Amino acid sequence: METLWTLLKVFFVGGAFCAIGQVLIDKTKLTPARILVIYVCAGVVIGGLGLFEPLREWAGAGATVPLIGFGGLMAEGVRKAIAENGLIGALTGSLTAASAGITAAIVFALLASFFAKPKAKV
Repeated sequence: METLWTLLKVFFVGGAFCAIGQVLIDKTKLTPARILVIYVCAGVVIGGLGLFEPLREWAGAGATVPLIGFGGLMAEGVRKAIAENGLIGALTGSLTAASAGITAAIVFALLASFFAKPKAKV
């Protein structure tokens, strides 16, 4: 029963983030790229306020959907780097915290480019 409750929390929290994004696409003139930036910035703000970690512990993967989770990860990295290295951590913390994910995205995109044959839009 506990597993079912965990799955429901993940589904509904992640689904709520996705639904909010879809409503923003449908009901506003915001472009998807701007909505993505808003989500990353919201993750940074939530992480900076110390609210992302409790949300992540409660909702699990539902809270770490790529954009909000990326913002929360950057905020946490900056917080830790400032505690360890002082003010220079504000510049290096987010890059250090997110480097594995960014590297994986670049490597997998490179691998996909070997198999894909992109065509120009007409």
